[in-house]
Amino acid sequence: MRRASGAAVVMGVVITVLPGVASAEPADGAGDSSVGVGVERVSVAADGTQLDRDSTGGAITTDGRRIVFSSSATNATPGNAAGSERVYLRDEPSGQLKSVGSYPVDSPVISGDGEYAAYWVLLFRDTKVKLAQWTAGSSIGLNCDALNCSQPSLSGDGRYVANVATIGRPSTSQRIDVWDWQANTKQELAWFAHTAPSRPSISGDGRFVAYQDGKTKDVFLWDGNHGSTSEPIEGPSKEATIVQISEDGSKVVYLSGSDTYVHDVSSGTARRIPDVKGLAIDPTGHHLLYAPNDTTGPSLVLRDLTSDTDQVVSDRPASAEVDAVSTGGHDVVFESTADDIVPGDTNGKSDVFLRRFS
Repeated sequence: MRRASGAAVVMGVVITVLPGVASAEPADGAGDSSVGVGVERVSVAADGTQLDRDSTGGAITTDGRRIVFSSSATNATPGNAAGSERVYLRDEPSGQLKSVGSYPVDSPVISGDGEYAAYWVLLFRDTKVKLAQWTAGSSIGLNCDALNCSQPSLSGDGRYVANVATIGRPSTSQRIDVWDWQANTKQELAWFAHTAPSRPSISGDGRFVAYQDGKTKDVFLWDGNHGSTSEPIEGPSKEATIVQISEDGSKVVYLSGSDTYVHDVSSGTARRIPDVKGLAIDPTGHHLLYAPNDTTGPSLVLRDLTSDTDQVVSDRPASAEVDAVSTGGHDVVFESTADDIVPGDTNGKSDVFLRRFS
């Protein structure tokens, strides 16, 4: 593999503050929460039929063309009469829907180009990472030399997979790995003598991997070009939880206390957005999807970090995963049980929706 581990590099931490929800009114009415305006339900069968069971998660490609989600619906595609949980890839322009995998433990993620999705499954007592392909319409298990591999993150072309490998039974330690599955090679980035959450997030070219030490609550950034790992990017005295790294590797989003921070990789500085929970960042690092801590307002808001303006994604109860925003903040995919987001929603189930701002 073209990357190797090496000595630590210290990144300085300078914080600037951004306001909370500056404006819930989007330009030109793009964020109007009226039923059916600028939003569509994507967890439907290819013919548009609403699904008969819950659909959850949701991750979108950089161009907004394809979306991955999971569902236990019996009528999404033929052959799932038992209603097992499955992974679905949807091509928005054509409306084509493919079942590409089964029994995901958590929400699947998608490569930037939309050719691959990754998810993890329970295999007897252990967990393994699987990689699903749009063209093949099926998935394969990735090589894993630990009892449990989980929490995958994909590079833009799907070649590199960052994941957590848990060691021992019962598990006593873990490490962060990056696999080049085409070459079948692995890079071990970090070892932890505990199993507190340490989820990784990989940049589109596979150069950067952001991850956390869940016990010390520190966030680190590994640079494969230099074979180096940063000191905690949040500084020595702050506890932090990772959200994700942007596709272009320019920004790392993390949470600390009641605030969200957007760390600039090149400058080592961070911008604080107070009283919000960051959920995802667009591939260019310029648009942040967040949930306000004030639950009396909208549930999901998209902030343009350049102009410091906000657009409402949903004012109904809703949630979103990482990789939920396309390039430029044009599209946002989210999950909700609300039945008044689009017309004709009568299934009484959780659905996956797409809000378009262009």
